[in-house]
Amino acid sequence: MTHSPRGSLQGWLWWLLLAAALFARAGYAQQQTFPTKPIRFIVPFSPGGGTDTLARVVAQKMSENWGQSVVVENRTGAGGAIGTALAAKAAADGYTMLVSSPGFVISAALHAGKLPYDPIKDFTGVTNIGYSTSSLVIAPSHGIKTVKALIDFGQARPGKVLFSSGGAGSSTHLSAERFRLAAGIKTVHVGFKGSSDALIEVVAGRVHYVITGLLTTLPFIKDGRVLALGVTGTARSPVLPDVPAIVETLPNFKRDGSHIMLAPAGTPRPIVNQISREVKRIFDLPEVKERLKNFDYALSPTTPEEMDKILRTDIESFTELVVQSGLRAK
Repeated sequence: MTHSPRGSLQGWLWWLLLAAALFARAGYAQQQTFPTKPIRFIVPFSPGGGTDTLARVVAQKMSENWGQSVVVENRTGAGGAIGTALAAKAAADGYTMLVSSPGFVISAALHAGKLPYDPIKDFTGVTNIGYSTSSLVIAPSHGIKTVKALIDFGQARPGKVLFSSGGAGSSTHLSAERFRLAAGIKTVHVGFKGSSDALIEVVAGRVHYVITGLLTTLPFIKDGRVLALGVTGTARSPVLPDVPAIVETLPNFKRDGSHIMLAPAGTPRPIVNQISREVKRIFDLPEVKERLKNFDYALSPTTPEEMDKILRTDIESFTELVVQSGLRAK
């Protein structure tokens, strides 16, 4: 007895369809049981900074809920580019996330085409995290007590006043550049591996000032190791009501950008959505809201699609800024 070619073809098609269905079901089951092993958050800045603190808040609550370890891995250097490149090259399976600062979009604007990763093509958005209130702090030993006094100090010493940052291209760097331009002073940038390192240099008196988040500076302000001259934003912070907003002295000063969570490009969308929803759940927890409110941190979680849009918009905005400030050729 012989089989017709048509019958054989139908048989092969049936087996192919069955195999595809089984494969899809296995993939679906894998996504439904995610995670089945530890997750890592790569933070491209040093421990103790604002980005690191936020990552650890999320990691702890995520681990408690999912029953898997969530490890924060600090990979510092090159203004965040080293850790970011590591995240870009990680397996796109949902087990590696990048948690970064506004420095991500700033680096994209400053070093377009020169980074060891493509900020758009190599990543997919997971969620926006939120916005930090920053403070301009200085060691009390300098005897400078106001933003106006710091400006006068800088104008009298062109090229001799030092400001620190969490690395070239970081958010702390560009915030200080904004301040320099608005104040009309000539200062010298000293970059470090992260905002906590930059702050320590100010505490030690080796650098004059830094502008970085209250998540990092508030404990040092409260114990008197640094003096807060001003805060970013359009109004005073409820956490430091006696400290003026910088815009009270320099109306054209502003700071923007946010902390973000990204995944390597190609990470399955169901997993990205699951992680995004989990971060939003964590940010809705009363204890998390209260903890971050104490640092005047505005939580602003989004969908992955909204994060992708924010990323593109912020890169365009910062590109315009760095060109206008002369940090990058037009």
